[in-house]
Amino acid sequence: MKDFIFYFKIGWSHIMSQDATDHLFFIAVLAIIYSFANWKKVLVLVTAFTIGHAITLFMSVIDLIRVNTEIVEFLIPCTILVTAVMNLFLQKKQETSHAIQYPIALGFGLIHGLGYANYIRMMLSADQQMVWGLFSFNIGLEAGQIVVVGLVLLTVWVSSKIHANAHLRWVSFVSVFVLLFALKLAIERFPF
Repeated sequence: MKDFIFYFKIGWSHIMSQDATDHLFFIAVLAIIYSFANWKKVLVLVTAFTIGHAITLFMSVIDLIRVNTEIVEFLIPCTILVTAVMNLFLQKKQETSHAIQYPIALGFGLIHGLGYANYIRMMLSADQQMVWGLFSFNIGLEAGQIVVVGLVLLTVWVSSKIHANAHLRWVSFVSVFVLLFALKLAIERFPF
């Protein structure tokens, strides 16, 4: 149980620390397009992201995949940028956009997992309980993401009670804000 708590905390802090701004913004922009009534769809979407993240972490820990860190660190803000742009184009077509969002979240999870791969590889490669450690880490990550999604959906719900068009405004505001943040990060991390 001690190992579970240790790796759970690492997964939790992977999204809840000050160094995780890009991850927080990605989850926020992923969830902002949904209303509180769609909370199950959002959880499936976030879980698809976590599954992608877990796949590349596992492949990295068993040394099946290694990718240039600079390229991955550039691709992460690109995934955030694409998600924000998708929100701006799909905000009024929320119900019809699910089919494309799930595979995109899974694919983007693969990229984000590569960003943390080197760190987790070093930590888990010496651990005899690698699978348990990865499982615990991903449960912690998922728990943190659920808290972020809950806060986003709660904000949307409260603001919608105050003003009828508040949700569309939140989608636009958050998406543009995160888009600009991601663009700045992508420029800073441009590897070529």
